[in-house]
Amino acid sequence: MKKLSARRRHPLAALVVLLFALAATGGLYAVLAPAPKAQADASAQSLAIEQGKKLYSVGCASCHGASGQGTSDGPSLVGVGAAAVDFQVGTGRMPAQQPGAQVPKKKVIYTQAEIDQLAAYIASLGPGPAIPSKDQYDPAGADAAKGGELFRTNCSQCHNFIGKGGALTDGKFAPSLKGVDPKHVYEAMQTGPQNMPSFPDGIMPPDTKADIIAYLDEVNTSDASNPGGFTLGSLGPVSEGLFGWVFGLGTLIAIAVWMAARTTKAKKS
Repeated sequence: MKKLSARRRHPLAALVVLLFALAATGGLYAVLAPAPKAQADASAQSLAIEQGKKLYSVGCASCHGASGQGTSDGPSLVGVGAAAVDFQVGTGRMPAQQPGAQVPKKKVIYTQAEIDQLAAYIASLGPGPAIPSKDQYDPAGADAAKGGELFRTNCSQCHNFIGKGGALTDGKFAPSLKGVDPKHVYEAMQTGPQNMPSFPDGIMPPDTKADIIAYLDEVNTSDASNPGGFTLGSLGPVSEGLFGWVFGLGTLIAIAVWMAARTTKAKKS
């Protein structure tokens, strides 16, 4: 005990304790502190949210409110997620030119970097669907045949059998899906823009969405001739029925008139 007390009274004892304390603190910091990459990612995300808020204040706040809470001119954006922003702004639908039954697709006015910043800010307002990765919407390796069955069951009522689009009620319409970026098709299914119902992952898993995208890619990019003959615009039973009535029934009536005329002429002879 006397030796221990003597060591404690040694002039260098306080310095040794201080060195041990510093070493322990440094070790704990090295173990518990965020990795440099994580810190850099968090800093980049904070900067993106800050820049996105500035873009939002200029181009979106007049309709959707200063904090995205919504107004009489635009719905709330709290909880819509980054995917909804990427779809709406990335297809030029937002900012809207004027109110109406449906906002049409138009020229995109933001760069992709600015769209990402807007999406980061809106995502910070509340949890929602994230922007999908390329692996999720890439049609390569997906089942186009299965996607065709799913599309005809869930989507053809509005978008038609191969995505040519169609009219709805009260001035609304289902847009053509020809040439639409697969990412935007995926985001539309995920978020349900405007009049479209949403199909979140709990209802339609990502691989099922990829199958539908593969089907659309097949029917809209294939150079093969239509196995059914004339496409008639690929608008489905309406145009096909009209063609049948006008040309099919018209041809039958013309044949009947011709035969009646020949019969009458033969009797007179």
